[in-house]
Amino acid sequence: MKAALKTADGRFEVQEVEEPTLPAADWVKARVRMAGICGTDLRHWKKAEEELHCCIMGHELAGEVVEAGAEVTHVAVGDRVLIESVLGCGHCEWCRVQQYNRCPDLYATRRASVSRAYAEYVVGPAHKFHPLPDSIGYDDAALLDTYAVALHAQHLSGLTINARVAIIGAGPIGLGQLMLAKASGADVLIIDTVPHALALAERLGADRVVDSASEDPYDAVMAFTHGRGADIVFECAGGESMPDTLPLATTLARRGGKVVIVGGFDAGATSIALEWQRIQMSEITLIPSASFAFHDIDAEQVEALELVARGKLKTQELITHRFPLDRINEAFEVAQDRRRTGAIFVGLTV
Repeated sequence: MKAALKTADGRFEVQEVEEPTLPAADWVKARVRMAGICGTDLRHWKKAEEELHCCIMGHELAGEVVEAGAEVTHVAVGDRVLIESVLGCGHCEWCRVQQYNRCPDLYATRRASVSRAYAEYVVGPAHKFHPLPDSIGYDDAALLDTYAVALHAQHLSGLTINARVAIIGAGPIGLGQLMLAKASGADVLIIDTVPHALALAERLGADRVVDSASEDPYDAVMAFTHGRGADIVFECAGGESMPDTLPLATTLARRGGKVVIVGGFDAGATSIALEWQRIQMSEITLIPSASFAFHDIDAEQVEALELVARGKLKTQELITHRFPLDRINEAFEVAQDRRRTGAIFVGLTV
């Protein structure tokens, strides 16, 4: 099959590789139809990482079932499916209680099967393949990993109706966070430095948008919250900006408020100076949020799927670019340089 393999310099090379086969009777094989490029992927772009050399990457995907093991009953050959790529080992303490996003072997496990979106075929356990309603396209479904991340963060936050919320970062996760908060009855202010992203946020229902390149976000949040500060701040930028955005998030939260850390860190130690005395004396809660799993009895990615199907979350408004897999390097360039290209969510047709 055709697949995009990571090169030594962190780019991609499309090659012919061996097609995966079903290892068990309760597994499924699907033809990938659409894969997304997310912020995590971009943090690895053009980085020399020996452990990823020659690996197939990508974890936002949807496709069509081409083979199902004898024990699979809920999907069949020809079915359109959302493919969930957060896959734990299945036997550790966290996996046993459906907290598989906390599995110690999460990345090694998922990269061995379902987290290989940039290829023609993937295999995985059947419970990670969710049927798609006819109204939801493959490109819509590729956004659902992003929305599930935002949904998990909202569940952790305890957000309730009438909350005043600040979101830092108007990428796909931040925009998903915005739509979820608005659907839950919150008033939402969102901060970014990219004009087209803020314009989209306004169209999606933001009560206030702030371009932090030209306006002080602290002053804006204080005015928005009548001088009190935000009940909940979602840090959705992450990556290289985290040393700036996480301290900002803690200054925007009110006394007794919460900061939910949604944006990702790079591996290893990251030194970030925070005003710890203020955080302690104000009893501001810092809540790390990682991927998604289950909320009560429901898989969060299936919850996100249902929200899109019911019109609570929009998708097409965020999809700005589509590229064939053969042009994956160009697609990554476009996604990374979003200020110049106008990119929000970039998809790959496989």
